[in-house]
Amino acid sequence: MGQSQTRRSLSMAALVASHWTVHSRRFETSAATREPTWVRGMLITIALAFFALFLLLPLVTVFAEALRKGWGVYFAALVEPDARSAIFLTLLVTAIAVPLNLVFGVAAAWAIAKFDFRGKQLLTTLIDLPFSVSPVVAGLTFVLLFGAQGWFGPWLADHGVRIMFAVPALVLATVFVTFPFVARELIPLMEAQGQEEEEAAIVLGASGWKTFWYVTLPNIKWGLIYGVILCNARAMGEFGAVSVVSGHIRGRTNTMPLHVEILYNEYNFAAAFAIASLLALLALLTLVIKSWVEWQGRQQMNAGREL
Repeated sequence: MGQSQTRRSLSMAALVASHWTVHSRRFETSAATREPTWVRGMLITIALAFFALFLLLPLVTVFAEALRKGWGVYFAALVEPDARSAIFLTLLVTAIAVPLNLVFGVAAAWAIAKFDFRGKQLLTTLIDLPFSVSPVVAGLTFVLLFGAQGWFGPWLADHGVRIMFAVPALVLATVFVTFPFVARELIPLMEAQGQEEEEAAIVLGASGWKTFWYVTLPNIKWGLIYGVILCNARAMGEFGAVSVVSGHIRGRTNTMPLHVEILYNEYNFAAAFAIASLLALLALLTLVIKSWVEWQGRQQMNAGREL
């Protein structure tokens, strides 16, 4: 009889404690997340005001100025020879720089996340270097290296190799300012996933390439796509480093951002805003793709949790 009474007492105590814990958590959650209506309204108003003032208004202004003189002037500015050259050069440099950063980012992230080696911390620091160095400084560095009076300039000139004020310089500058994006997206993702699946695949006899293709890549594909999108957006819009190494040769080394600057300085506002609107459209397209990738990643994550 005494043991039965004791069990009932303990069960009642556990039930009360559980109820109190749930009640306390609900109270803490309510106190931490529920704000007065006026506070939420004020925060939402401030966020929307900043969005309208610093993002929506400039975007509307770009398109309004681009179309002020009509669609004929707008399309004429886009098909003008120097504009077509700038568009093609931007796409060409991006098409070269992004795959290079893709290969480097995957290799660097795999090495940092999956292996321990001497110099690992140094490599991680160097990957973040473009975030802390001004793009203009990066461009000047390439001038000091490959310019006519640079370290390798005379040797390159003697052998007929031209890097500065040509496409190779634009690619080098773009690669430098964009190479952290893919690696920085993949490193924390691969570290969080650990090495268990790769080790299991190797134990089962899979080669390194098959392990990467069938195990690692499916786990990182959404992060990889996200990093490539960010890298692509920065590559198309880069101005500082490219401006230093391009030489501003119209029809030859001017990318779209540089062409916009030249047109604006010449007071050709309609053409300048037309090219700027094309850049804005590319940015909006990138944003749409980025949002879709994030949504797909969340859907896959939720599906994995349900399983």
